[in-house]
Amino acid sequence: MTDELRTLYPEIEPFDSGMLDVGDGHQVYWERSGTRGAKPAVFLHGGPGGGISPKHRRLFDPKLYDVILFDQRGCGHSTPHAELEANTTWHLVADMEKLREMAGFDKWLVFGGSWGSTLALAYAETHPERVSELVLRGIFTLRRAEVQWYYQHGASQIFPEKWERFVAQIPEGERHDFVAAYRKRLTSDDRLVRVEAAKAWSLWEGETITLLPDPSMTTAFGQDDFAVAFARIENHYFTHGGWLEEGQLIRDAGKLKGIPGVIVQGRYDAACPPATAWALHKAWPEAEFHIIENAGHAYSEPGILDRLMRATDQFAGTS
Repeated sequence: MTDELRTLYPEIEPFDSGMLDVGDGHQVYWERSGTRGAKPAVFLHGGPGGGISPKHRRLFDPKLYDVILFDQRGCGHSTPHAELEANTTWHLVADMEKLREMAGFDKWLVFGGSWGSTLALAYAETHPERVSELVLRGIFTLRRAEVQWYYQHGASQIFPEKWERFVAQIPEGERHDFVAAYRKRLTSDDRLVRVEAAKAWSLWEGETITLLPDPSMTTAFGQDDFAVAFARIENHYFTHGGWLEEGQLIRDAGKLKGIPGVIVQGRYDAACPPATAWALHKAWPEAEFHIIENAGHAYSEPGILDRLMRATDQFAGTS
């Protein structure tokens, strides 16, 4: 089954793409794949700062979906690269509306994992009338405890040797707040300092998001250009709490009432532990809730990939 899923739609090319001027000096890269006029959907990548991949197109049956994928501000092919100015959750929510209007969609299925689930919830709670369904994976809502778990104390107990490499970048006197300490280095005027900090930050994530080691994650997260955008933007959002009130996304989950949804969560997700997904489900009980027992965080893990593709297939025939 796993091999079938990974090769089900092996060569999906966009039928349209371009750069959208969203203001504030930002140009957002977008692409559209599948079948024009089929069921509308939008894919939200993780990070923030992660960017899209050709593999993300394969989460949707191209005969049944008309999908917009885009690189969020500052990452992937969007410009300016790694830019933090005018780059907030609410800028991205507004960008999604511009993309929806550009595509001519009245409403669309919104698919997001990890940070993408955060953005999906922020968008859906702001524009519920524009969301036909939600497919969410590896739930992250940017509450302070969630950030502390991954970047201060929690996941460090599961990956102590990898945590040591993350910690080694920071002097003893600054280790009470790793997000702040890394921000200082990621915004340094010295490019070498920025790159070294970015790679350490990114590799911590790349090496801890799968249940079993995946060398391809180390390779991808260790590339300089990717790491700089990923680390700078991710740290920027975490520093500012996503410009969200504490607990806002779960508090306002009642706004999702009437929107069909699927929540997919790896049991051994060290980046976004299942407690957050469960809290969201309790606040939004209409959503299907699926714990994948043999998985961590990454969408590419077999059990998670299977359930996500079942979800998009499930909603393919609905309007």
